[in-house]
Amino acid sequence: MQVILLRIGIDMGSGGMHGPLFRDDSFEYLPIPDNFGDGKTGVDERTYGNTISRRGDPLISYFPERRRAKMCDKPMHFDPEFETFTYGDPVRRGPKRSLAKLAEGDMLVFYAGLKGFDFDSAAALHIIGYFEVTAAGFANEFSRDELNHLFANNFHVRHPAVFEEQKDRLILVKGGGGSRLLRKAARISVLGKDRAGKPLQKLSPEMQEIFGHFNGKTAIQRSTPRRVWPEFTECAADFLRGLT
Repeated sequence: MQVILLRIGIDMGSGGMHGPLFRDDSFEYLPIPDNFGDGKTGVDERTYGNTISRRGDPLISYFPERRRAKMCDKPMHFDPEFETFTYGDPVRRGPKRSLAKLAEGDMLVFYAGLKGFDFDSAAALHIIGYFEVTAAGFANEFSRDELNHLFANNFHVRHPAVFEEQKDRLILVKGGGGSRLLRKAARISVLGKDRAGKPLQKLSPEMQEIFGHFNGKTAIQRSTPRRVWPEFTECAADFLRGLT
């Protein structure tokens, strides 16, 4: 069994903000902007203005007021999606290629940067959901019927132009029963410093007891997949399945 941690969602580098965290630890998942094509227009019909949150508000309402007019009609890159539980990533090289090796029974755990919205809480990284994996691989390893049956709702598959451009390097992951978007976020980071003394989000000591210390490489600010060591996988899985 594998447990992989992966950062997703809007952040300061892609979208220019953190997702909203509320006083009761509930949250809203805000996808990153859709910049497919010319890097400005995107292709998805879902925007921050026309997509309603779980709390009943348009997602645009969580943006700073000064940015709402600019971002209201901006399409979103809705990936992962938690309706049919799919994730896609067009990977040319690097650690993310390991996601193609996920197998049935593995867990892909998603965490995101969240900041207090209706109360004062500094930005930190929180687990917001996970997949209990049933299938994974490169898109060209799946038949057309499998793509339509398993991944039709995924951003990279639902848009023909996107799929045609990316299919040869596109990794797809499908979550099955037990997969979910949490109701309440689970904080996993503390603010530390990098070698230059700059602020850096790191896996908290408490969470290191659950997920391990990654051989001392506890920085989790970037989106590089972090594989939980085998001796911690059962503990990590039990913790995740106990979240609400």
